[in-house]
Amino acid sequence: MANKPVLESKNITKRFPGVLANDQVSMHLDEGEILAILGENGAGKTTLLNIIYGLYSQDEGDIFINGELTTINNPQDAIKKGIGMVHQHFMLVPVFTVTENMILGAEVSTAGVLNLKEARRRILEISNAYGLKVDPDAIVEELPVGIQQRVEILKALFRDARILILDEPTAVLTPQEIEELFDVMRELKSKGVSIIFISHKLKEVLAIADRIMVMRRGAVVGETFPKDTNQSDLANMMVGREVLLRVEKEEAHPKEPVFEIVDLSIQEPGQLHTVKNVSLTVLEGEILGIAGVQGNGQTELVEGITGLRSYNQGSILIDGKPMPVEKPRALVENGMAHIPEDRQKHGLVLPYPLTDNLVLCSYYEHPFVKGIVRNEDAIEEHAIKLIDAFDIRTPSPYIDAGNLSGGNQQKLIVARELSRDVKIVIANQPTRGLDVGSIEYIHRTLVEMRDRGVGILLVSAELDEIMSLSDRIAVIYEGEIVAILDAKDATREELGILMAGSRKHLSEEATA
Repeated sequence: MANKPVLESKNITKRFPGVLANDQVSMHLDEGEILAILGENGAGKTTLLNIIYGLYSQDEGDIFINGELTTINNPQDAIKKGIGMVHQHFMLVPVFTVTENMILGAEVSTAGVLNLKEARRRILEISNAYGLKVDPDAIVEELPVGIQQRVEILKALFRDARILILDEPTAVLTPQEIEELFDVMRELKSKGVSIIFISHKLKEVLAIADRIMVMRRGAVVGETFPKDTNQSDLANMMVGREVLLRVEKEEAHPKEPVFEIVDLSIQEPGQLHTVKNVSLTVLEGEILGIAGVQGNGQTELVEGITGLRSYNQGSILIDGKPMPVEKPRALVENGMAHIPEDRQKHGLVLPYPLTDNLVLCSYYEHPFVKGIVRNEDAIEEHAIKLIDAFDIRTPSPYIDAGNLSGGNQQKLIVARELSRDVKIVIANQPTRGLDVGSIEYIHRTLVEMRDRGVGILLVSAELDEIMSLSDRIAVIYEGEIVAILDAKDATREELGILMAGSRKHLSEEATA
């Protein structure tokens, strides 16, 4: 591997009101190198890369490309200098097609006329070459989160970037898609492309990185190589303390059914059923995990049972009581908590301050109102308590939720949902985008809630998370529950076969 730096930052400092986001950060990226940057949520990783990409301007410090001092005022400057960035939160226009999104800022024209046909051909060529298949004519807002992430990755490849910044690109990908992405990264590296890779998944970093840089509280605290370290050491560097990387839990003692899905089907107009006659029962004091390759109906199922999507047939019961389809608030008032897959679309009101987001489910109840007037003191006190308890990194409870890092936005949702008096938790990708310390905390909180008698329905693309947290595991394939297994007896191999549809069958419990 060549040691010629293609990118350097020297003493980069960036301040926001009340926050020192980057504190004299220096780093370098060599030609044909994969550099992983690790750090807790709010450690300053994304801020640094947003400066390199021209989304922010540094207060102090310099950036060099190929040894030359460079000024990057905006993303257009960065793109011209061969820098591409895949953002943690999608930079897509929801109502546009994949093709229209891909060519924004990189229009393909013939004789001065926009040539969508040629753009479409190039997209298919690139997507097929790298195993990231996407329908160029699909409307982005109709695509699952994982496919939208593919579009973001393809956008960077479409622009022929020589320096590629990947900010949590695997957060929404399946294990198979992650391996495909790693193959793409290795191929790009072999052709001299330099990659900065941000991930909270230590196993991934050790598998793909050539070098690892660790940030904490806005500063660089260390640098190492995969051959010289392990997951525990990296976690300790990130958090500054020993972190428990495995889930510790006693055997569950489930009781009565608390949540039931009965014969639920969802069919979109003009499409086959995305959810087919699903029946599941979650008991008090158990975690029922749903395992499946993304795109097999998990998103639609969760949106159906949480009131975000209508369903064609079936019923939902909490404590044996049928829930009215047309009144989603009834689910909340009867004890349902929901951690959604898409935190920005369904979990938060981004222009609202943290105080308001933390009472979205209970703003009209005591103690947050006095008669018909908001009790601002109680709302502020509630916010301060949860910000401290869930370690939400913010300079103030009154900043807008949209100004938090992605991981802290996730912690904001988890704080609101898991701090209420609930009977059933629908947790869809609850640790997506979180650092190891936060994952440890949320896993522990879910287990503690289970032990208090709360029922938890866990949906996760992380098979390790499903296997370590769940008491029972339901496998979904093409919108159907094809098996329900005791977690103690389930193996990765068996689950993988079921998730791939190779042994499609209904277990006795699934058909009971």
